[in-house]
Amino acid sequence: MLDDQNVLDQRDPHGALAVAAEQYTQTCYDARIEQGEHDARTITRVIVAGMGGSALAALLVKTWLKDSLTVPFEVVRTYDLPAYVDASTLVIASSYSGNTEETVSCLHQAKKAGAQVAVLASGGELIEQAHAGDMTYVQLPAGLQPRMAVIYNLRALTALLGHFEVIDFGPYHAIAETVDWLRDETAAWHREVTVDKNYAKQLALLAAGKTPVIYGGALTAPVAYKWKISWNENAKNVAFWNEYPEFNHNEFMGWVSHPVEKPFAVFDLVSSLEHSQIQKRFEVSDRLLSGKRPKATVVTLAGDTLIHQLLWGSILADYISIYVAVINGINPTPVELIEKLKKQL
Repeated sequence: MLDDQNVLDQRDPHGALAVAAEQYTQTCYDARIEQGEHDARTITRVIVAGMGGSALAALLVKTWLKDSLTVPFEVVRTYDLPAYVDASTLVIASSYSGNTEETVSCLHQAKKAGAQVAVLASGGELIEQAHAGDMTYVQLPAGLQPRMAVIYNLRALTALLGHFEVIDFGPYHAIAETVDWLRDETAAWHREVTVDKNYAKQLALLAAGKTPVIYGGALTAPVAYKWKISWNENAKNVAFWNEYPEFNHNEFMGWVSHPVEKPFAVFDLVSSLEHSQIQKRFEVSDRLLSGKRPKATVVTLAGDTLIHQLLWGSILADYISIYVAVINGINPTPVELIEKLKKQL
């Protein structure tokens, strides 16, 4: 089925696979800072307010740059900002559509608190607010689902953090430097590449008809979350994720008993850069759970640097989940139930 181009055309009418194939080009996106003048106030903490795919870039930054961020960095995924937000807080309101109500609520609160405010969106109310209030913003290219625009978002976020001198522009440039490598790596997952040579198709077939449970470590946790998002929204398939070492302190025990029949596909997302004890925990946990859960499929994130690994794993998530959507007989692009929910709210 996955090698039948007619089936792929029929079940992917909006071209999600074509979008996935071009994701590597997002690494070179020119994130232009608009209305960039500011008062150079000292920033003592950073908050990124966003939901779903629009929050994911911030989670990637928090993990990737943990050794270079010199101020607290928090991701808020709800309607309200913490009470400590003040004039020395940089609040970045991130919503791909620009209309996410939780994020719009946080933007209003940030302005009321006198925080330094910036906007990251493709349009909508956030961009309107930025224009009206003379706020710094980056306007993302429109026309994609938020989950497929994570690298655009990541590039823009690092540009904004550099602009406000929270970090230097090294990370912004480091993202662009992955472009050729990502192009070559992800080409192996294109729709024309047959199952016997296509890692993404192989993993999709492995998980077909099952509920994926995805585990990351301290470095790969945001990629595990990305896999969950992609499986939910592309494949319209329930998925769960967790991270080591926290997994060993609770969920680990959840596998030993009910349900007896466990129709799950377990994936361990492993980084060669991970703490040695976390790498060991993956191995020992799978051994101790032998016979109690499906054996984990180990996915070792490719690349010599963490940003290479994070981007490689994120793009792979979309490819696999789109192929699962094809197997499920469902269009991977629209998220009609989410849109219906927004209207009723």
